[in-house]
Amino acid sequence: MSETGSRHTAVPRLTVTDDNDFFFSAAKEGRLEIQRCADCKTLRHPPAPACPECRSFSWDTVESTRRCTLHSFTVIHHPKDPAFEYPLAVGLVDLEEGTRLVADIAGIDHEELEFGMELEVAFSEHAHGEMLPQLRRRGSVQ
Repeated sequence: MSETGSRHTAVPRLTVTDDNDFFFSAAKEGRLEIQRCADCKTLRHPPAPACPECRSFSWDTVESTRRCTLHSFTVIHHPKDPAFEYPLAVGLVDLEEGTRLVADIAGIDHEELEFGMELEVAFSEHAHGEMLPQLRRRGSVQ
């Protein structure tokens, strides 16, 4: 979406912090990075300053395979914002690495969505020109 188009959206710009900058930087490159505790190796998403298991502030990242299964989803009809196409399907997926991610679902008819279906994380330009994860049918991502 162009900067001109983004002025008509109520969607705020991303809030990038020291804890999530790696995620958005990787997304610009088409990679899905997951935060990992450097001490106990627990994966976490969304990114946070401290590990929820051992409370360590030390962390690194691992690159995801982007393979996932649909855990849950909803189809949104209102309120409508020009940054999205409606009805908008949003899914909660279980990543192959063992953590979860929420993202828009694209290219799949809503009646075809089933819990447990195999999906893949791709990336799509969003409001304000940001690259964000988007869920698609497995094998359709290039």
